Amino acid sequence: MADASMVSPAKKTGRAFSIRKQTGFTTMAIVCFFLLYAPLLPLVFYSFNAGTSLAFFEGFSFRWYVAAWNNDLVIDATIRSVYLAAAASSIATVLATMAALGTTRTKPYKGLTAIYVMINQPLMVPEIVTAVALLILFASIKAATNYHGMAYLIIAHTAFCIPFAYLPIRARLEGMDLSLETAAADLYATPWLTFRRVTFPLLWPGILAGMMLAFVISLDDVVITELVKSSGQDTLPTYMLGQLRRAITPEVNAISSVLLAVSVIMVTIFFFLNRKSS
Repeated sequence: MADASMVSPAKKTGRAFSIRKQTGFTTMAIVCFFLLYAPLLPLVFYSFNAGTSLAFFEGFSFRWYVAAWNNDLVIDATIRSVYLAAAASSIATVLATMAALGTTRTKPYKGLTAIYVMINQPLMVPEIVTAVALLILFASIKAATNYHGMAYLIIAHTAFCIPFAYLPIRARLEGMDLSLETAAADLYATPWLTFRRVTFPLLWPGILAGMMLAFVISLDDVVITELVKSSGQDTLPTYMLGQLRRAITPEVNAISSVLLAVSVIMVTIFFFLNRKSS
């Protein structure tokens, strides 16, 4: 019989360990949230400033939102950003789904861990390193082909979006019961038919969540886009960066607030999809 002194406190009380019940957890959580989100409050507040100052509030107005809406450069950059994010996230999600299936729906084999590391490499390498590497690679291709189109940006964004799409898709696959897929195979369904009729309907919340996360990451990217883009290919974040280098007005605050709202909405939907699919 086990010594009573060796029994853990959780077993003595019959309650599972919970980090939320530890002393100081609530205080630390509040402090962390404050440090993360407090700098955003002045940004949103001054986006409604009627004047041109970023330090003195001169009255409530939607002036800068209207100015951004009527700015042709902002509209062009927004359309380009959405197109780029949609294309990159779609391609990245397809590739991430294939990679997730290849690393979860097969027997463990030698090199599987190395493949997992390589897929998630963009998460570990500093973004500026990836940007410089892509800049050098694409500069050579541009010199050889004289092509300066959007394909470079799509390829670059796809590359760093893959792990963001891969992680929720892989997590969903690992949490799925294999019995239905096994039953389909026993009934002579082909691998493609099994995927289309069984795996995909169960997997789609993870795929959608991964695609939305990749879309937000691509939409907000600055460093890689700034180094890879050619002339006339400004996205909304790089346009804002250029404005900050010239004249700063609350119009930048208004654009930033809209981007923030879009990002929050997308990430919130991603959270609920993941919670629903778990």
